[in-house]
Amino acid sequence: MHYTGTIWRPPYEADSLLLEVTAGCTHHKCKFCTLYSDLPFKFRMSPIEDIESDLQEVQVLRYNPASMMTARLQGLSRPKPFHRVFLTGANPFVLKTEKLLEIASLIRKYLPSVESIGCFARITDSQKKTDEELILLRQAGYNRLTIGVETGDDTALSFMRKGYTSQDILTQCKRLEQAGIEYGFFYLTSISGKGKGEAGAKSSADIFNQLHPFLIGPNMLTIYPESELYQEIQNGNWEEEGELEKYRELRVLVENLNISTYFAAMGASNAFQLQGHLPEDKEKLLEVLDRIISEVSEEELQRYRKNLPHL
Repeated sequence: MHYTGTIWRPPYEADSLLLEVTAGCTHHKCKFCTLYSDLPFKFRMSPIEDIESDLQEVQVLRYNPASMMTARLQGLSRPKPFHRVFLTGANPFVLKTEKLLEIASLIRKYLPSVESIGCFARITDSQKKTDEELILLRQAGYNRLTIGVETGDDTALSFMRKGYTSQDILTQCKRLEQAGIEYGFFYLTSISGKGKGEAGAKSSADIFNQLHPFLIGPNMLTIYPESELYQEIQNGNWEEEGELEKYRELRVLVENLNISTYFAAMGASNAFQLQGHLPEDKEKLLEVLDRIISEVSEEELQRYRKNLPHL
């Protein structure tokens, strides 16, 4: 299999086949991001020959002696088929519709059991796609995209150079909904900065409440020295929230969300894993957040953050 650099995927894509079709990020300007700093280039699409070769390899490996024996030990007549493929890279959905359809066709050719195709996406990825193209992509299997919107706070989006506004989030996600493409959000706790997180959470909830994400997955901002944001802090242009302040922000987000969605703080950046369905589990989530805020010290949470070598 062809894999380049560190491969990132959402926790809930653990059972998906990871297929590299891009590496890096087309935007590569967010001040806090260091996820693709190990790559010697900004963005690259995989040659279609490599993609097809990887699919052929998966097809063969499913029926090799070792795989067949492992399946028998598990009480299965044959290895479990793949039902979902997750395309790797920061935003494979930016590829032209024709290329995404070609990739989907290859997946169907070699892995006919696959029912859906997911990937990370930026809000801007769908801007150059027509409504008709989005429908074609949904028909080809593209669904349940993961979008790192981070926040609905326009000031924070601008400062961090995300490249879109909260209105863009509304416009593009409604277009995805009209095409039948489901999507989930990553929310970045503390992106608004010290003293502004609760207001940022309210702005985000206002935006999210107008949409239908299948998931809202908060991650805690973790700042590494190689990031541009670290230099902004050194220059006195931005201040990070304290760790308990981050949890107070998260509480405000949960309190103000009134849509049906799955709330899941699952990534390593979260010292505590929080999961529940909204709105039915809202009170339970708030109770857990209240306990963290009242019973866990700032020092303990700071220790966790400082000892986090990578996300």
